[in-house]
Amino acid sequence: QVQLVESGGGLVQAGGSLRLSCAASGRTFSSSAMGWFRQAPGKEREFVGAISWGGGSIYYTDSVKGRFTISRDNAKNTVSLQMNSVKPEDTAVYYCAAPRRYYYTPKGANGYDYWGQGTQVTVSS
Repeated sequence: QVQLVESGGGLVQAGGSLRLSCAASGRTFSSSAMGWFRQAPGKEREFVGAISWGGGSIYYTDSVKGRFTISRDNAKNTVSLQMNSVKPEDTAVYYCAAPRRYYYTPKGANGYDYWGQGTQVTVSS
C-alpha cells in the first residue's frame, strides 16, 4: 500500500521560509519521480514542481522559480520542498504525489496516481 505523508506546514510571514517534507512508503522510491502540488481555496490544484527518480531533473512552475527548491533523499525515502521568500499568494494546501509508472516525471496532475493528505501553508502579509 502506497503512503505519502507530508509534514512541515504552518503559518509564516511573507518573506520568510518554510520546509515541507514528504515521507513515502509502499513502493520503490528511488525509481519514482515525485511531484509537489498546491490548492488554494476556490482554485484548482496547481503543479508546483517535480523531481525525477534520481534527482537529475527538476521542474518548477514559473511562479516559484528562484524561490522554491525541491530535493530528495532516496536513502530516507523522502522528498522536500524548501520554500523561501514566500508570498501571501503561496497560501494553499500543499500535496506531494507520485506516478504509478516508474522512470516517468509528469508535470501535470493527471500524471500522478498517489497523493498525500496535504499540509496547510499560510503566508501572512
